[in-house]
Amino acid sequence: MNGTAVSIVAALIVITLALTTYAARRNKSTEDHYVAGGRVGGWQNGLALAGDQLSAASFLGITGAVALTGFHGFYLAVGVPAAYLLMMLVIAQPLRNLGRYTLADAVAARFEGRGLRAAMAVSSLAISVIYMVIQFVGAGLLAQLLLGIDFPAAVIIIGVLMTVYTILGGMVGTTYIQVFKAGVLLVTAVALLVMVMADSGGNPLGPMKDAAAHFGDGVIAPHQEGFTDSLDTVSLTLGMLLGMMGLPHVMVRFLTVRDSKAARDSAHIALWIFGGFFIALPLFGYAALNEVGKARIIADNKAGNLAAPRLAEAIGGNLFFSIVAAVVMVTILAVLAGLAIATSGAVAHDLYTVAIKRGEVSPRQQLFIGRFAGAVVSIVAILIALWAKTLNIAFLGNLAFAVAASTTMPVLVLTIYWRRFNRSGAIVGLIGGLVSSVGLVVVGPDVMGDSHLFPLTDPALVSIPIGFLCAYLGSLIGRGDAAAAGKPYDELARRAFPLGERATSSA
Repeated sequence: MNGTAVSIVAALIVITLALTTYAARRNKSTEDHYVAGGRVGGWQNGLALAGDQLSAASFLGITGAVALTGFHGFYLAVGVPAAYLLMMLVIAQPLRNLGRYTLADAVAARFEGRGLRAAMAVSSLAISVIYMVIQFVGAGLLAQLLLGIDFPAAVIIIGVLMTVYTILGGMVGTTYIQVFKAGVLLVTAVALLVMVMADSGGNPLGPMKDAAAHFGDGVIAPHQEGFTDSLDTVSLTLGMLLGMMGLPHVMVRFLTVRDSKAARDSAHIALWIFGGFFIALPLFGYAALNEVGKARIIADNKAGNLAAPRLAEAIGGNLFFSIVAAVVMVTILAVLAGLAIATSGAVAHDLYTVAIKRGEVSPRQQLFIGRFAGAVVSIVAILIALWAKTLNIAFLGNLAFAVAASTTMPVLVLTIYWRRFNRSGAIVGLIGGLVSSVGLVVVGPDVMGDSHLFPLTDPALVSIPIGFLCAYLGSLIGRGDAAAAGKPYDELARRAFPLGERATSSA
């Protein structure tokens, strides 16, 4: 057991529990629990948005991917900043003006129907569970390294802490924790970058230069990929670029702010933070390759998920290793809390309150069901995480992006920008996108190995067009149904763009 690391982890957890306890005083209503009462400022939400994405999948997964695969790991780092720029331009403002608690609320601003609510909730659940698995795997591996306890026990302990955060603080507490951990993680990353540069003679690109000197120029150059591998890379990047606009725990963040201006401002702040952070991750990967070595990285974890903490240990000793590992642990806990809130909203608000009970549920009952649902979903995610221990968590993150890009993203975008879109198209699009994205992974090489039926490891290149196509065909099928048409499109446009902006699509 690493006593220093345990002490730092315990200190940070005490701080986050104190923040949660303080937030519990403001977590009194359903609106507080799901969207922090809509009182979050732009800069606070920007830090919280950054906190949602500066997670185990990025810091651990991308660093490990670069260390093990070289330049190919860069593709995992370029998508998030570009995705937030697209998000800021396309969806941040209208989502804030149309939504209430969940993504389904934004769609319901145009289309009523319990079936559509249920389909949106199921898609949100699928995406959130995948993302929760990512965080549980990262937390379990790191706790195992720090404390020397079994992976299953570590994951269960993390799950209990996450449940406490969710039940006590709700979205208010989660926002406080995200702002705190985003600041701590950024300071830690800057310190790590300074140490890496100092170790390379002050050259920002020193780790890449050293890697090329020791392992050949091929490690810092794009690989000569075959046709299938090239398509896989394009698919991965496309899924990340478009999938961000469909991640429930990220998009719900835009419902916590005071107004649409704060929504745009928060996306802008998060974009600048991502720009700096994700540029540094490949440098950490090359530095880990140089200082730790591929053999040691693989010995810790075959997917390379512990390369970043080992790099901190190699250049900063046990103290800095302990700090980095503790900050990553808190990062994972904060992201899990946000995921649990988004998941509980989909279950309690969309499925139970609207789809099953037709709205005849008191706010207190809905709050209870939401908390209970968050606990149940976390148990499911824990069980899946025990199986997914050996998978690279950056890959799992891209799977979540692919599912989001094929389901909720097309429906949200078409709801806001396509006049002829209708409820039938939304339902068919959600089902088609979900079945295709998950199904292609199941029959792909990551699950079936050499006997795969689908050649790509990332399905986004195929499943995203299928999602849009299903939405289009569903809209054609339901075009004669007056109920499926929903509210007049001009009414939705006035709500989505109240400052005179209008959706330009009239196709």
